[in-house]
Amino acid sequence: MVKATLTISSKNYSSWSLRGWLLCRMAGLDFAEVLVELDDEARQELLLLSPSVLVPRLTNKDAIVWDTLAIAEYLNEIAPKAGLWPADRAARARCRSVSGEMHSGFHNLRSALPMNLKARHASFKIFSGARPDVERVKAIWTECLDTGGGPWLFGATPTVADAMYAPVCTRFRTYAVELEPKLAAYVETVLAWPLMREWTEGAMAEPDEIVELEVEF
Repeated sequence: MVKATLTISSKNYSSWSLRGWLLCRMAGLDFAEVLVELDDEARQELLLLSPSVLVPRLTNKDAIVWDTLAIAEYLNEIAPKAGLWPADRAARARCRSVSGEMHSGFHNLRSALPMNLKARHASFKIFSGARPDVERVKAIWTECLDTGGGPWLFGATPTVADAMYAPVCTRFRTYAVELEPKLAAYVETVLAWPLMREWTEGAMAEPDEIVELEVEF
């Protein structure tokens, strides 16, 4: 039987690929990775596979899903016992809200702090336009951790929200963003997650000559 496939790009730079990959692994989906390097020719090729150049793109049986939140909802339908969304209705609504906010917002944060797992900055000046985004992320994390009790955003196990904010955890580490102890502990929880360790190992194995894209993908 043919496995599902997940089309992704650079593990070092592609935050959306990371999100989709985490969701598929959290759902227990058996899938093969298809790596697409987004040069001009590959962009044209990917456009033939999907109406958007964005990755990730999940193909499973007769389903083709290319939007990260759509992937989350699809996986929840085929693996409802995986617990991708919280069981409590109010918590589930909040989880969907903060996940949607990450999905559609934080554009200045994306531009100012691009994901780069190989990089480390002992200090980094965040331009003023991105600071409200950083503070909003901190506020979301604080509210979720206070309400859910941690160590994950919605309690004892990771959910879609943790997959959505995992790339931000890597950014905060890369660019030495100052965090209060509770939020720093959350970042460490995410970075120590075995799935994140596996992804990071793949990122570190990528050739150094991969060129960082100017726009997040």
